[in-house]
Amino acid sequence: MSALINNKAVNSVGNNIRTLRHQRGWSQEDVATRLGISIPAFSKIETGITDVNLSRLEQIATIFEISVVQLIGLGLTESEKQYSSMNAAQKKLTERESEIADLQRKVIELYEELRNKKPMAV
Repeated sequence: MSALINNKAVNSVGNNIRTLRHQRGWSQEDVATRLGISIPAFSKIETGITDVNLSRLEQIATIFEISVVQLIGLGLTESEKQYSSMNAAQKKLTERESEIADLQRKVIELYEELRNKKPMAV
């Protein structure tokens, strides 16, 4: 039972780190660089694969300018977590809309290019 509780706590911390990272619009690479670790090492922290020691928690909390208590979830309310998820979804939606606009622009350019070409005599 203790291992199960510990595993849930590690996953919760990882989720909190991911939420905070998304709130700031940072990539895993951004945070890994700030921590001085590899991207895969940071990914393991964020996904809960790796247990995080107190000194690493303090380092992560410092980067996000919060306390360790807030980082482990006691300071984040459910509404703050939902707000963060909505912000991340909104950012992804905005990125997709931009990609769609770029693709539409390319399709129009190709259409114009085809329309302006004269048929070749065979």
